[in-house]
Amino acid sequence: MIERPLDLDAVKAFVCVAELGSFTRAAEAMQTTQAAVSLKLKRLEDRLGLRLVERTPRYVELSAKGVTFLEHARELLDAHERALGAFAGVRQRLSIGVSDHVAGPELPALIARMNAQDPELSIDVRIASSGDLLQSFDRRELDAAIVRLHAGRDDGEMLAEESLGWFASPHWQHRANEPLPIATLAEPCGVRVMAGRLLDAASVPWREVFVGGGVPTVAAAVMAGLGVAALAPRMLPFGALDVGEKLGLPEIPRLPVLLHTRVREGRAHDALVTLSAAFRSVVRG
Repeated sequence: MIERPLDLDAVKAFVCVAELGSFTRAAEAMQTTQAAVSLKLKRLEDRLGLRLVERTPRYVELSAKGVTFLEHARELLDAHERALGAFAGVRQRLSIGVSDHVAGPELPALIARMNAQDPELSIDVRIASSGDLLQSFDRRELDAAIVRLHAGRDDGEMLAEESLGWFASPHWQHRANEPLPIATLAEPCGVRVMAGRLLDAASVPWREVFVGGGVPTVAAAVMAGLGVAALAPRMLPFGALDVGEKLGLPEIPRLPVLLHTRVREGRAHDALVTLSAAFRSVVRG
């Protein structure tokens, strides 16, 4: 029978490690050190008499007991936040803009991670082009913006660098002596401009065959066999092929993902730190 109560900070450390798959990312999310997270987890394991995490040099994996305990740990933290929220008064609001080229299929899980970190925080998320989001941020319509590197701006915090490629459907074939058919986002889109300049500099004839209102629509056009698009691999369904080398297309440089924020403290800041750590986990070259 367990007599002493569990340490909530240790439980939170375990949940962070489990959800982010990394002691380093968990430390970033909790604004502490990797050693401190490891110590909290070890104390929790000692308290429970269970091994929750299998540690290897390359990855972190939950044990069978850890998988079982994770659901209970989340319930415990949720109950704790609800108890605090009952006396917290007015909910604090955080408005975030996320670039269409950054907000991939992982976005629902990232938002859920932020909500789990602070269920009483009201989160407002807007998806748009990096240029539009930076304008909204400068007008103070957004508290924070996560965007691609934008020309003339160097005031953001780098979260990660991501590789892009020239992707097409596995069934698509380029017709000889015809301009390269390109699927892009509508203006303004920095990746669209960059892709066009790279092709022009490499003397590759091209033409736009599809302009989408969002990355999912561009990815759909690619998989439908309309042409080629410059996108990050994680934005495309399984099976899309990078045809850049085969067609002799110019290499796309790694593009930074930046966080612009004026939130420096409080619960909203803690939520942004959690979101930043989660983005670093999914955005990789």
